[in-house]
Parts: sequence; C-alpha cells; structure tokens
Amino acid sequence: MSELRRTDHPGAPAIKLSRHPSSASSARRGILIVAVTAVLAIPAYAQRGNSQAPTSPVTGNAANGKAFYYSYSCYACHGYNGETGRAFVGNWSSNLATEENFIRFLRGRANVAPLAPSTSMPNFAENTLSDKQAKDIYAYIRTFKNAQPDVKNIPLLNQMVEDAARPSK
Repeated sequence: MSELRRTDHPGAPAIKLSRHPSSASSARRGILIVAVTAVLAIPAYAQRGNSQAPTSPVTGNAANGKAFYYSYSCYACHGYNGETGRAFVGNWSSNLATEENFIRFLRGRANVAPLAPSTSMPNFAENTLSDKQAKDIYAYIRTFKNAQPDVKNIPLLNQMVEDAARPSK
C-alpha cells in the first residue's frame, strides 16, 4: 500500500496518509488533520499584530468597564475575553496602545463615518459613549490575558493524536 505525505498548514508536521485506509483509520486521521490544523492556526492568527499587551497607564474602572463592555455588546464581535471573533488579545493594535488612542479611534470613526460605517464596528460619538465610559471599557479590556493553553496541555487533542497513531485493527 503506498502512502502520501500531507501537511495542511505551513510548519505543521507531515501526516502519513495511506491510499486505501480502513474507514475507522481514515476517520481518525481526518479528525487529527482538522484538530492539528485548528490548533496551529490559532497562534498564527493571534500573532499578526503586537503580541505584547499595552503597558500605558489606565485611569478607568475595570469593573464599570465590564458592565459597559456587555451593555454595548462588545463581546458579540470580540468575545468575552478578547480572544475570539475579532480578537485583539495577542494582536494588540495601536488603537489599544493607550486610553487616548482608544478614544481617538472611537471618536474618529464617529466623525468620519457617522451614518455609513466602513466596517461592522459601530461608531461611538461622545454623546453615545462618554470619555469616562470609554476609559472604563479600556480598563476592562486591559485586564484580558492570553489564556491559550500550550498544545501539550490539551488532553483531548493528545488523545486524538495517540488514537490516530495506533494501527487500525
């Protein structure tokens, strides 16, 4: 039986695929390919921007900011911890470098595109979100940490890799 070598992601280890695997073996390998690709894609996506969180001073109140983050539905696009959807944890843009940059980003968008936004992020003029509220949201965002586990610490993935490596019966 001849074998093919396949990688679905640059830098990913090659996976041996036989041309005529049993259906169980094929299913395990398919799951393995999807799992490995997904795990390897997450860090690649997150490392597109500055991976270091900002260290500028924060004057807002993070507890209040959490309430505003939810009431303004920021979580709908950025996730509950800033790591999903339009993630910014691990991809800190200059818009999040300081409170001033964050507010300038929110206000500039409102001044440039108040009726027809150029992106799906809402515009926040000062009459809809005060500077104090924006600073509170910024303070809450700054509490977010990258919680991505090391690949070796993902039990289900490790079990899948072990199962896929076993010869089929």
